[in-house]
Amino acid sequence: MSGVLSYLLSCIFVTVVHGSMLLNIYTNGKYDSVNDIITLGAAVILLDAVYFIAMPFFKQRTYAVDFMLLLILNMSMIFQSCFGGVHFDVKHFITIIAALVSCRIGCAVCRNHRWIQTKKKFIWAGIGVLLVVILLFTGSRSMWIDLGFMSIQPSEFIKPLLVLACATSIAEQQNRHKVMGFNVVYDNLIIFGITAVVILFQWWCRDLGSIPTFAAIYASCFFMRICYPKAKFSKKTLIIAGSVVAVAAIIAIILAPAYVKARLFADIWSNPDEDGYQQTKALISIAEGGWFGKGPGKGFLHEVFAYESDIVFATISEEWGLLYALMTVLMLVLIVAMPLVNPPRSYYHGTMCAGVCAAFTMQMALNIFGSCNMIPFTGVTLPFISAGGSSMVTSGLMIGMIVAAQSPVFVSPSKKKDKHKQQKRRAV
Repeated sequence: MSGVLSYLLSCIFVTVVHGSMLLNIYTNGKYDSVNDIITLGAAVILLDAVYFIAMPFFKQRTYAVDFMLLLILNMSMIFQSCFGGVHFDVKHFITIIAALVSCRIGCAVCRNHRWIQTKKKFIWAGIGVLLVVILLFTGSRSMWIDLGFMSIQPSEFIKPLLVLACATSIAEQQNRHKVMGFNVVYDNLIIFGITAVVILFQWWCRDLGSIPTFAAIYASCFFMRICYPKAKFSKKTLIIAGSVVAVAAIIAIILAPAYVKARLFADIWSNPDEDGYQQTKALISIAEGGWFGKGPGKGFLHEVFAYESDIVFATISEEWGLLYALMTVLMLVLIVAMPLVNPPRSYYHGTMCAGVCAAFTMQMALNIFGSCNMIPFTGVTLPFISAGGSSMVTSGLMIGMIVAAQSPVFVSPSKKKDKHKQQKRRAV
């Protein structure tokens, strides 16, 4: 009974949050017709209701992540539908539904670690295929495939695959081979090579902002390998690894293109109409929005390029206030922190969660701190808040991994059936 009560209270909480945001639009927002608010409200509440009904059919130990995901997605829907004036953003509504669907797919695929570990070579191959697609179909050193009616960013789909590649290879720490005086795990070399190639491709595509995210995924999984029981990483190996990273970082800075170096050491206020345009406008809008904002749809930042993606934190701060923006970030932090509240039940699932949390944390830091000019501007999306289909789908997949870690499958369904049949025979 307590489980049913907590479920109902969670449903009420999510509905009240979304309802209060819609009420804020009605009282403080900029809109031409009340019908715009009614359409938006109907879509948000309907999606809430449908997912509330569907969730009990998911065989899970906890639904905390699902509730928080639905909460943050419909908050994003409301935000994106108010920038520059209230309207129903159909495209964003479709992408958040895709994120919910991909979350369920990610959970189903990653729950059974015994099954997915047999597919690790296919995961490696999938990363290779995506790299070839980037090389052949994104144009001249680009990162987007333009299909006319939509654009796809293939590099986004590499993120969950890289997390899975690291997680499915974790058990190989026990299989060591002596090579030139070092205890070597072949899978570790493969994962390092894959990560290096991915980072080189991102540099080739001029998508330098995503490089820290891939590096964070690999770093988190590297530390999980160090902590793996019986891994026995020698100090010599760790010193060499740290030295390689340091040298690579120095070389990267030295060989970085001129525009990257200019961005690293740029003074945005000395050139506010060119290189510093987005950041200066973002900082001004955050200041003008104050704690409670100008009102939904009443800002000017929607006239600046990438207002709905790369500087979305500033856009929310302007129209809804810094308080709303910080609450949104807090929700993302809580989702990332859920593996600490409901710990993963295997080392594979723990490694998977570490990679997902590292990716989300890095993206949040790059987007928010970049918008606030605390670090160089990178143009990275804020998970679940920024507009973008590729980002939404991959973020949903990675949240599905966290859900899978909290409700894992340790015995395949066929084995369960066989065990059930044996018990019946013994009873007879």
